[in-house]
Amino acid sequence: MKQIEVITGSGVPQSHLPFSPAIKAGDYVFISGQASVDDEGKIVNGTFAEECRRSFENLGKILSAAGLDFSDVIQVRNYVNHQEDLAEFNQIYREFFSTPFPARTTIMGCLGTLLKFEVDAVAYSPK
Repeated sequence: MKQIEVITGSGVPQSHLPFSPAIKAGDYVFISGQASVDDEGKIVNGTFAEECRRSFENLGKILSAAGLDFSDVIQVRNYVNHQEDLAEFNQIYREFFSTPFPARTTIMGCLGTLLKFEVDAVAYSPK
């Protein structure tokens, strides 16, 4: 029997693109890239800080729908469009994550003109 399920629920941001918000596979939850979008998936532009926080809040909604929280995240990949936002990103990151911090990768300059920030993650959810 497959142990794979799509994570959905109230408040989980939706997308018209062909991907699931998150997939639970065994003890792991793989969360797709979350950006500054509303519940229907429409991009909500703002300052870097606003977009970053909204992206992490969307990540939190998915974690909650999976019965998890930020302390269950074991790996985070962050996409910061402009290097000058890196210091602010690190401050905001600490609002959502604390020690022991998840493994982390941060990539800069890859988002084009639509977004200032995006995040994806892997969480651990033992049975």
